Amino acid sequence: MPRKELVMSKNVQLNTLQQRSSRSRAIAAPAVSQGVATKHNYFRATQRCSLANSGSIRTLKRAGEGYAGLFARAQPHASCRRGVLTVRAEDFSEEQPPPTNTRVIVVTSGKGGVGKTTTTSNIGVSIARLGYRVALIDADIGLRNLDLLLGLENRVLYTGMEVLDGECRLEQALIRDKRWRNLALLCISKNRQRYNVSRDNMEMLTEKVMGLGFHFILVDCPAGIDIGFVNAIAAAKEALIVTTPEITSIRDADRVAGLLEANGVFDVKLIVNRVRADMIAKNDMMSVKDVQEMLGIPLLGAIPEDTNVIISTNRGEPLVLRKKLTLSGIAFENAARRLVGKQDYLIDLSSPYKSILQRMKEFVVGE
Repeated sequence: MPRKELVMSKNVQLNTLQQRSSRSRAIAAPAVSQGVATKHNYFRATQRCSLANSGSIRTLKRAGEGYAGLFARAQPHASCRRGVLTVRAEDFSEEQPPPTNTRVIVVTSGKGGVGKTTTTSNIGVSIARLGYRVALIDADIGLRNLDLLLGLENRVLYTGMEVLDGECRLEQALIRDKRWRNLALLCISKNRQRYNVSRDNMEMLTEKVMGLGFHFILVDCPAGIDIGFVNAIAAAKEALIVTTPEITSIRDADRVAGLLEANGVFDVKLIVNRVRADMIAKNDMMSVKDVQEMLGIPLLGAIPEDTNVIISTNRGEPLVLRKKLTLSGIAFENAARRLVGKQDYLIDLSSPYKSILQRMKEFVVGE
């Protein structure tokens, strides 16, 4: 083949390759632009998801019922929902199997200020630390405080009232403790709501909580013997009566014991709170034995007076979770062990609690 024709043939082939390359780029351009758009859309969707989550967290930190409705209307999609603020039945799959019979225990006293909420929080946490699934129900409508003692006040978004009204599910109203996954809290109502719960509503809520597989349900009963007391004991089969070694508290506890028996609650146990051994030694305060004989109720535990209760309340940390347990924290743990059926001894309160240094000093001095 002549040299001139060979050059022309190569030029034709080169032009053909260039045309094919240009057509390939033209075909690939929409695909590339579509891929860029897809990546951009994915970024925008992820950004919207994160904004929705951050908005829900900000809503959780606000107080008031208006924000709860706002969160219900602007709830993020299930695919981008964090799901760390509610408790579900499958969250307890790693624990013991669901019980065949859930124990519903109401903590009551009749007189206010004797330590019902403190007892409920500490015994509930102690039982949860033993491996049982525990649900705490704050039945004090209008004056709830159990969330403060557990440090969960900023996470109360839904309550039992929203569950009854159909605004949320029970799993959304139950707040799981971050320290113990097998401990959950349910507030019946917020502070601004009045007595809107009936006896049937309380029984319905308790049955729903029982369906989630809890071993123990502790109900924090409000003070007094009015409609709040009647609703709190509606679904209970057992009761803990908290009293102090004062004649006024003992009279109210005796009255409450009679009302519990009239409502079919016969399994009743006694907790004597705020016991001072030094005053008992001076005959300025009735002993635990005297209180038990006056009421005729089996004794579950005697809790000594402790100034650390105020500190733990302000910190939102129960006494039994402190690194250095005080005598009252040990007494609450022992009471919880006896409540679940484990053998344990009562703390000897015949003499004031003394540290090791005090005992060494007494040994050296010879007192």
